Amino acid sequence: MQPFIHLHVHSQYSILDGQASIPALVDKAIRDGMKGLALTDHGNMFGIKEFFNLVKKKNGATKDAIKGVQKRIEAIESGAEEVADKEKELASLQEEKAKLEAKIFKPIFGCEMYVARRRLTDKEATPREIRTTVVNEVEGFSIRRGAVDEGGYHLVVLAKNLKGYHNLVKLVSKGWTDGFYSRPRTDKYELEKYHEGLICLSACLAGEVPQAILAGDYERAKAAALWYRDLFGEGNYYIELQDHGLEEDNTVLPQLIKLARETGIPMAATNDSHYLRKEDAKMQGILLCIQTGKTIQDADKMEFQTDEFYVKTTDEMYELFSMVPEACENTAKIAEQCNFDFDFGHTKIPYYKAPNGMDNQAFFEKLCWEGLERRYGPNVPQANKDRLEYEIGVVKKMGYTNYYLIVWDYVNYAKSQGIPVGPGRGSGAGSIAAYSVGITDIDPIRYNLIFERFLNPERVSMPDFDVDFCYERRQEVIDYVNRKYGADHVAQIVTFGTMAARNAIRDVGRVMGIPYQQVDVVAKRVPMELKMTLKRALEVSPELKRMYDTDPQVTELIDTALKVEGMPRHASTHAAGVVITPEPTDYYLPLATNDGLPVTQFNMTEIEELGLLKMDFLGLRTLTVIHDAETAVQKHHPEFSIQKLDYDDPDTYRMLGQGDTEGVFQLESSGMKQVLVGLQPQNLEDIIALISLYRPGPMDSIPTYLRNRHEPDKISYKTPQLAHILDVTNGCIVYQEQVMQIFRELAGFSFGQADNVRRAMSKKKHAVMEAEREHFVYGCTDPGNECPGCVANGISEKVANEIYDEMSSFASYAFNKSHAACYAYVAFQTAYLKCHYPSEFMAALLTSVLDNTDKVIEYSGECARLGIKVLPPDVNVSNGGFTADGSGQIRFGLNAVKNVGRNLIENVVKGRQNKPYTSLYDFCKRMHGNELNRRAVECLIKAGAFDHLGNNRHSHVEAVEGILKSIETDSRRNLDGQLDLFSVMSGEAQSGASEDNYEIKQLPEYSHKELLQQEKEVSGLYLSGHPLDAYREQSARIASHTIKDLTGEDAHVKDGEKVRIVCAVVKSRMMTTKSNSMMAFTSVEDLTGTMEVIVFPKVLDAFRDSLHENAVVVIDGRLSVREDEASKLLAESIVPIDNYDPARLDNGRPDPMKTAAKKLYIRVPSRSSREYAKVVNLLGIFDGDMPVLLYLTDTKQYLRVPRHLYASGHPLLFKELERLVGTDNIATK
Repeated sequence: MQPFIHLHVHSQYSILDGQASIPALVDKAIRDGMKGLALTDHGNMFGIKEFFNLVKKKNGATKDAIKGVQKRIEAIESGAEEVADKEKELASLQEEKAKLEAKIFKPIFGCEMYVARRRLTDKEATPREIRTTVVNEVEGFSIRRGAVDEGGYHLVVLAKNLKGYHNLVKLVSKGWTDGFYSRPRTDKYELEKYHEGLICLSACLAGEVPQAILAGDYERAKAAALWYRDLFGEGNYYIELQDHGLEEDNTVLPQLIKLARETGIPMAATNDSHYLRKEDAKMQGILLCIQTGKTIQDADKMEFQTDEFYVKTTDEMYELFSMVPEACENTAKIAEQCNFDFDFGHTKIPYYKAPNGMDNQAFFEKLCWEGLERRYGPNVPQANKDRLEYEIGVVKKMGYTNYYLIVWDYVNYAKSQGIPVGPGRGSGAGSIAAYSVGITDIDPIRYNLIFERFLNPERVSMPDFDVDFCYERRQEVIDYVNRKYGADHVAQIVTFGTMAARNAIRDVGRVMGIPYQQVDVVAKRVPMELKMTLKRALEVSPELKRMYDTDPQVTELIDTALKVEGMPRHASTHAAGVVITPEPTDYYLPLATNDGLPVTQFNMTEIEELGLLKMDFLGLRTLTVIHDAETAVQKHHPEFSIQKLDYDDPDTYRMLGQGDTEGVFQLESSGMKQVLVGLQPQNLEDIIALISLYRPGPMDSIPTYLRNRHEPDKISYKTPQLAHILDVTNGCIVYQEQVMQIFRELAGFSFGQADNVRRAMSKKKHAVMEAEREHFVYGCTDPGNECPGCVANGISEKVANEIYDEMSSFASYAFNKSHAACYAYVAFQTAYLKCHYPSEFMAALLTSVLDNTDKVIEYSGECARLGIKVLPPDVNVSNGGFTADGSGQIRFGLNAVKNVGRNLIENVVKGRQNKPYTSLYDFCKRMHGNELNRRAVECLIKAGAFDHLGNNRHSHVEAVEGILKSIETDSRRNLDGQLDLFSVMSGEAQSGASEDNYEIKQLPEYSHKELLQQEKEVSGLYLSGHPLDAYREQSARIASHTIKDLTGEDAHVKDGEKVRIVCAVVKSRMMTTKSNSMMAFTSVEDLTGTMEVIVFPKVLDAFRDSLHENAVVVIDGRLSVREDEASKLLAESIVPIDNYDPARLDNGRPDPMKTAAKKLYIRVPSRSSREYAKVVNLLGIFDGDMPVLLYLTDTKQYLRVPRHLYASGHPLLFKELERLVGTDNIATK
């Protein structure tokens, strides 16, 4: 029996239509003894590079062995190696080589494409009545009568060689960028252009040839097959035979065999493989239901008609096609023709064209030296000159001059256009060349940032400049790059949304028809941790394991969810990644589209492996805040510039030391505030260190860092050589750069060697780490890796090993100092602005979060604490965003008022420049024709924008209709030329109102409650007060939590926990349940934020009267926490605060004020254990009011910690405790 190779295979990248992962497919093929496999996902090549990488890795050892055998063959043939019997030895080696070559597994790259029935540009919609008429089902997909341009015929296309790969990429890319209509489609005209180097198969029942046969038109089928044969050439087009036991197969298969024999077109047997094993067919049905929003009970669900769409064995395929065995044999012949390999080891950076025909290396050096003098003045220190000369040499040698120039160019463009650019990001900030030309703005010499962390001669991967831009104008920079290099040379980068553990349970539960509440209970037993999997959840969550073991329905639910977990659910665009290529992008890799814009089909890592230039264009909201605040300050202090800040300003550090960091970049969390108060920072180095330390992992070094800072006499070094490396961080290892410096200075490693060991440590490559330990302690004499080692430098073996151990444990958490320094730089800028120009800073901050009501409420509260009044909008003062008025007050932004267009606001601001608005009539008259309408004017009135013009809001609202009619009438008269002499003489022209005498009828003002309700309605906020203002004291006494406690970034209340809030009802949305009962989704707000309350039917029946807008109520309930949306409150009682009597209303329910978690229990091995010391260390950081008891396993005793170690319950504390002692060793009661 000849080998068989599957040539029609779908992976998980046939999104929600293919079930098997690429590793599973390859392993199954190898297990079945197959020599290769083709990957042919629907319309895309998303998985091609992953497929190539995997097979390359699997073939690696075999290929190395082949090279070894070949080396010996050459040595014997040349006489370099003497053997007793040359011929016999060579024959033996050739046989060994042949056996090894037979083990090589071949990846074949392809795609199941859609070929448009007409041109790919034809995109005619099908009438609804025709579209719904199903002709037949193919692979579970409906072929609908008249759907001329939707989808298209299927065609399997495989790349034979490099030319074929390029053509396949072109076809697939254009299918997305030009032909997408329901699906990515090519057409026959494109196939004619890009047919070279390709092998085609006629595809499944949805192919053009089978479709013609199904339509009863054999001659059309024959003509189509001959057209493809003539286009692709003899031996490059195959009639594809499939048999999945479908009724249509019985019709089509004999006709295809007949057609092949009549025309001489060869046949190829395939199985349309969508899953691995026959028993996975049910799972495929579930996947399709997830994709289409159906359940397995739905009669109209999409499904495959048989369970034969799996990866069959060679024996199964030969048995299935025993009447045409050559169809199976041909698959191996096709595989032999397919020989494409990706090109590695060559960077493909576009050429930057220097101005005036100048050589680009010379231009780069000119920019560097001019910039160096601009940065450091005319007397540049020699050390800085030497550093720049060294960097220029490395950049030139490694071929990255164009890279620097391209980044310089778009950063320079952004700055020239007034687009705020960050000071730098990542290790690129360690380059003095980047600092000199203006790519970065933080001095690498002053902060001891290492260039070699970014680029060194031994680095194998490309360096990476990530740049932050103002988030509002980031797209302008991408547009510039598009114009500069050509839109076809630039693309954004794909990323895949995958099914996480909880979502997998919810998706599968919905498809299985299990009630939502039951599924939710199971999903919530999966801990909410980063990278949590279902397998791990079953290990760490006893409750989930109990449900899995005892409830058959839960067992089936989780077993099924395990199969879909981690699958790609959709392709989307990476938030920042952009690729720029020397040739058009689709020369190197396939493109897809997202929201109409081109995106690569390979991910970030795969693009880097191909040597392509990948950039991160990040949008950072804080840069916009800094820019807006700077502009506002300059109105009163024109000399102010954010570029000229004093980074040693004592007032700013004093403010940080008080924990006054609301709104300060990177420093506003409650835990960080505590650390800042403990540290009392004195300089930017302190901020850099804190940003590096305040993360899971290195966090337990914070107490040591703080102690050493305040008691420097307690700092000790294992060897004096460490002192100058660690003195800047109070004797602690904090940065990756320090790890590199220790390797270099104590053991004599080169920069490249040090960086490679750092990488091995961060990725926990233990074999590499142990080999490098030897070199660190004793040195190395290997050519190219020579180093003396610690012992040769006077450091004892014991101390050297201790230092190595400490670095090993810390390197996986150590932070990149260059990155931390850039963020500290931005953090200081925001802190300086808040300290010295609080109203301008808070106005800019509020403007940046206009779309986030919770943040606006939070920052408005901070304004109140700072004594800054946030006033309602005013048409004569307010701009689009929040505005500082120069007297320490902030005006609400007009952009936040609903139903008022941006164009109208721009005209309002422009219109008052020469003369303020004097009345509502004057405003309406001057804005007439500028998108002004009654609704917009009423919203402005209700927000308070006309309060200063003399009449109350009620009078203004009632006058709007009359004013607008009057202005419209005057306008029409003027237009029609009716203001003639007669009308003027008769006095008619005076009967219309004028701005001086239009009379507004005086009405009593709305009640305070109505005013607040209207403000909330038109702006999303209460502007002139808050319904809770009168209840602040009661609220503090009654509520167990504020809304911010439940939903904010520092929230740590657990799912299902009983809580009580005091809040104002904003609005309720009623819904009818399946059982025909009413329930409500109610938005509520307190002085710290907003949240949604779910009121189920029984609770709604009991408390319906309490749910009117603006009512201040006390809500008891249980918190519902989900990882993919904001926390919600499931109400159990809703009572007006004025009627609230806890004693009378609790009815035996536990009081959340009493039942909220009051104690934290932590189990540790003993008082002398490492865990005990680290837990005590950690408790010192998260100071709070929660008592902590430590249970000592060895003595079986509880220890109550002293008051200063009581905990705050911060989420990061629990994450760190779980890391240190494990989830099962922590409890709160």
